[in-house]
Amino acid sequence: MRIDRHTLGFWVVLLGLIILVQVLVSLGILSPFWETLLKIGAVMAIVSLGLNLIYGFNGQFSLGQWGFYAIGAYAAADVTYRWTQMNNASGLTVLFAAVALVGVAFFLTAKLVARLRGIDPLSAFALYIVATLIAAVIGVQIGIALIAPVTQLLATLPPGLALQIVYLIAVLLGGCLAAEVSYLFGLPVLTLGSDYFGIATLGFTIIVKVLLDNSDTLLGFEEMKGARGMVGIPKTTSWFWVALFLVIVIVLLRNLLHSSHGRAIVSVREDEIAAKAMGIDVGQQKTLAFVLGSLFAGLAGGLYAHINGFLHPNTFNFIRSFDPMIIVVFGGLGSVSGTIIAAFTWALVLEGFLRILLPTGFETWRFVVYPLFLLVMMLLRPQGLFGGFEFPYLRPVLPRPYVPETEEQVALVHAVEEATEGD
Repeated sequence: MRIDRHTLGFWVVLLGLIILVQVLVSLGILSPFWETLLKIGAVMAIVSLGLNLIYGFNGQFSLGQWGFYAIGAYAAADVTYRWTQMNNASGLTVLFAAVALVGVAFFLTAKLVARLRGIDPLSAFALYIVATLIAAVIGVQIGIALIAPVTQLLATLPPGLALQIVYLIAVLLGGCLAAEVSYLFGLPVLTLGSDYFGIATLGFTIIVKVLLDNSDTLLGFEEMKGARGMVGIPKTTSWFWVALFLVIVIVLLRNLLHSSHGRAIVSVREDEIAAKAMGIDVGQQKTLAFVLGSLFAGLAGGLYAHINGFLHPNTFNFIRSFDPMIIVVFGGLGSVSGTIIAAFTWALVLEGFLRILLPTGFETWRFVVYPLFLLVMMLLRPQGLFGGFEFPYLRPVLPRPYVPETEEQVALVHAVEEATEGD
C-alpha cells in the first residue's frame, strides 16, 4: 500500500513532536508546570474537536459540551478513587455493568420504536427513560455482585499495572457514560432549532453543575464531597496518555468526515431541507454528531480529572462552558487543524505566558487580554485564525479525474462529448 507523502509528513511531524515532549519530560528539561499546560492543551483540543463536530461541521449551536466534560471527569475519578482509596473495584464494576446494560437497552428500545409507526417523540422518549432506569438498576445489582471477584483478579497484578488498567477503563467508561447521557438528552432536544438548542444545552450544563455541588447529599456519592471539591484522585494522566487519546480522536474525526456519514453531517449544516430532499435522515445525523462529540468530551474529562488529582464543581460552571466555544471560533469553524492549534495556544498563552508576563497582582487581567484579542480577530478575520485551512492529511480527499486508457474508452468519451454539445 502506497502512503501519500503529505500523509507521511503529517505523521512524522506529529509523532516527532509527541516524542520530543516526552523526551524533554523524561530528562527533566520541561518543568512540571509546562508539562501540565501541554496536557491541559491536549485535553482542551479533544473537548473542542467534539464541539467542532457538533457546531462547526453539523451546525448545532451547543453549550452543553462542558456538562458532558464534567460527567466524564467525575465518573472516571470516582472509579479510580474507589480503587486507590477504598481498595476495591466497586466503581469499576458497577459503572461498567450499568453503562453496558443501558447501551443494550438503547439498542432494543430503538428497534421497538422503529416498529411502532406513528409514535410521537415524547412517547418514544418516555420508553427510553423507562428502559434506561430498568437497565441501570439491573446493572448496579450485577456490578455489586462482581466487586469481589474483579477486585481479587486485579489484586493479583502488580499495583502499578493494576492502576493503569483501572485508569484506562475508567476514562473509557467516563466517555461512554457522557455519550449515553447525551443520547438520552438529545432525543427531545435535537428537534429544537439551533438557538433554542443552544439554550437547552446551556441549561443542561447548569443542571450538571448544581448536581455536582450536591453530589455528596443528593446523589449519595460522599467521596465527591459536593461543593467542597473531590480530592484523593490519583494523578495518573501522563503526556503519553493525553497524546494517545488526542491522536485517536484526530484519526476518528478525520475518517468520519471523509466518509459518507461525514458528508451527510456537513450537508445538514449547509441546508437541512436540501439534505432531507436527498434522502438523508437529518435526525440521525444530528444524533450521531452530538453523541460522538459528547463522547470526546467525556474522554477528555476523564483525562483531566487525573492531571491535578482534584475536581471542583466551579471548574464546570456555565462561564467556563464558553472556553471550548472560544477555541473553536478562534481556530475556525469546521477546521480540525485550527481547533488543535487554538487549544494549545489557549492553554499556553492564557495559563502560561500571560500569567508569567503580567505583573504580580495583575494575573487575573489575562481574562481581559485574551477576549480583547479574540474581539480584534473577529473584526479582522471573522472566519477564524485558520478558516477552512487543514493540514494535508486532514484535507478532504477529492476524487481523481477520469483518464481514459484504452482506445474504446477514448472513443466513448468523445461520443459523450459530441452528444452533449449536440444537446
